[in-house]
Amino acid sequence: MTSRILTTPLEPWAALADFERQRFAGSAAHGASAVFVGTMRDLNEGDEVHGMILEHYPGMTDGYLERLREEAAKRWELLETLVLHRVGELNPGDPIVLVAVWSAHRTAAFDACRWIMEELKSRAPFWKRETLAQGSRWVEHNTPG
Repeated sequence: MTSRILTTPLEPWAALADFERQRFAGSAAHGASAVFVGTMRDLNEGDEVHGMILEHYPGMTDGYLERLREEAAKRWELLETLVLHRVGELNPGDPIVLVAVWSAHRTAAFDACRWIMEELKSRAPFWKRETLAQGSRWVEHNTPG
């Protein structure tokens, strides 16, 4: 699994195309790929959101992503996984996360992609502070999948 925390804007489709070109050049081993791109919404808990700061602890987050990779490899026969996650200042509409999974068959790709995204959303050590018209607030819980 390849994972990176980004402090610069995420261009998910360009990153995906570049990664596939580099990783799978001349290979036809994968019969399936599943991709999820998450973007920042402008509405949360009934309030208009103008921006967000997404924070993390590098050592803690990197360790979590490594454990996530190990668990996914145990559960499914995967050829490759790519996880890119933004941190820092974000605006509504900005891409936040890219999860892409390649496997020989679609079931493993779909299931692993969904599982990785749900784990990231519910357990990853990221902290969100939203900017609203009336100030800012920390996001205490994520939306259900």
